[in-house]
Amino acid sequence: MAAVFGQRRQPPCKNGGEKGVGSLEQQLDYILEMEGISKAFSGVPALTDVELKVRRGTVHALMGENGAGKSTMMKILLGIYMRDQGTVRFNGREVHYKSPKEALEDGLAMIHQELSTVQELKVYENIFLGKELCVKGTLLKKNKLMKEKTRELFERLEISIDPDEKMKNLSIARQQLCEIAKAISYDAKLIIMDEPTSAIMESEVAHLFRIIRKLLQEGISIIYITHKMDEVFEISDEISVFRDGCYIGTKQAGEISRDELIQMMVGRTITSIFPKEPCEIGDVWLRVEKLTRKGEFEDVSFEVRKGEILGLAGLMGAGRTEVVETLFGVRKKDSGKVYIDGKEVRIKSPQDAIAHGFSLVTEDRKRNGCFLPLSVRLNAVAASLPQHGKGIFVDRKKTVESTERMNEKLAVKTPGVHALISSLSGGNQQKVLIGRWLLTDPDILIFDEPTRGIDVGSKSEIHRLLSNLAKKGKCVIIVSSEMPEVMGMSDRILVMSDGKVKGVISRGEFSQERIMQFATGTED
Repeated sequence: MAAVFGQRRQPPCKNGGEKGVGSLEQQLDYILEMEGISKAFSGVPALTDVELKVRRGTVHALMGENGAGKSTMMKILLGIYMRDQGTVRFNGREVHYKSPKEALEDGLAMIHQELSTVQELKVYENIFLGKELCVKGTLLKKNKLMKEKTRELFERLEISIDPDEKMKNLSIARQQLCEIAKAISYDAKLIIMDEPTSAIMESEVAHLFRIIRKLLQEGISIIYITHKMDEVFEISDEISVFRDGCYIGTKQAGEISRDELIQMMVGRTITSIFPKEPCEIGDVWLRVEKLTRKGEFEDVSFEVRKGEILGLAGLMGAGRTEVVETLFGVRKKDSGKVYIDGKEVRIKSPQDAIAHGFSLVTEDRKRNGCFLPLSVRLNAVAASLPQHGKGIFVDRKKTVESTERMNEKLAVKTPGVHALISSLSGGNQQKVLIGRWLLTDPDILIFDEPTRGIDVGSKSEIHRLLSNLAKKGKCVIIVSSEMPEVMGMSDRILVMSDGKVKGVISRGEFSQERIMQFATGTED
């Protein structure tokens, strides 16, 4: 955080440092101390003697691969899980929260990666949900006061959102800003941010960082959970690393390199996060001409060759997701043509798309990817049921075999194929979704934010998978808000802005500056 917040703070004292463990000086220095935390589920250890100490008025990054224990640690802190052993001190006193509500009332808030907003309610109703103002007079008077309080809160945080707008009409990025505002409205002293930038662009990240600066100036502390290395080194004071349910260590952000941090997280050196291998580019397989959906995108044309990875870049709202969802039949096109191997095809539904060899790994795992109440097995075979039985009858043994084979191929960490997919980490859920589409043996694979919220180890594995698919002659399309990812994995990048294609850049001409010029409409 040196580049953003100025002078870096001193590292925490450990192992006989100047400040003794448990001293009054140390208690005043730390807003949170979790020590000796252990937790097991059905006898299987999830956390073993781990610790986390967060200084007041700092940003403390919590890093680790999916399944490392970060979420379990936070759930223990918030009172969702009861710890088997260990102590938790918050704001100078030992605490035993029995619910997130109790933790929130004590000044500890969490903004989850999968947002918990009520989509049909208005913004101000979401802000005051569960703590509606009690004032004398009519409901109209109460609502007016809550709107005024919401506006005051937004002005304080430099958020330009209409309190009267329905939450469902906001982008994910703006919904996240509302969640931050809601946490502040509880007078939180410590805010946990879980992958807060996983679905937002660089300009919105800058806005989030400005808000974090304001919070730090007010003495509020932040636990920042992310897999994005650049953000960690820009925004954090200290970094704690978990691996396989164990505490690996805490480092000052300015005293550790990117490679050292990766090695702490995965226990090995990852030589390349973007293992893009050269492969033979074949003939044009997919051609799109003047695809249009009024109000979302217009005259979008491009082609993808066999063995090619095409990246779709652009700022939030550029129309990238809308284009790929229209290709897949989720949205209805107003005009335009789609050709496969030179023949025009008509796609009016996802079933049509699948029949023509398309697959789509969606941007939002929770809302339109995973069937959360169902098992890993049923999620894995959801798109290939015709291949696993006859008519309405499904061959259970065959689905188990297919799921186990795909889980092994993609290194999915799961208690078994019959476990609920909701019990898996985000990265492992993503692998199951990718496996779902590989079981259909598609020719055209579309990945919308393929590594959103995924740890560095899983990210490298998925990138390697994309590269191998291209080597097999598949057409691969990647929609990504992460500039290093889209540049690292693509053969060509199509840049969109305001629903239109602004430029196509070949691999040898890639640069962040050029992509941003097209994305912002400032190209020469």
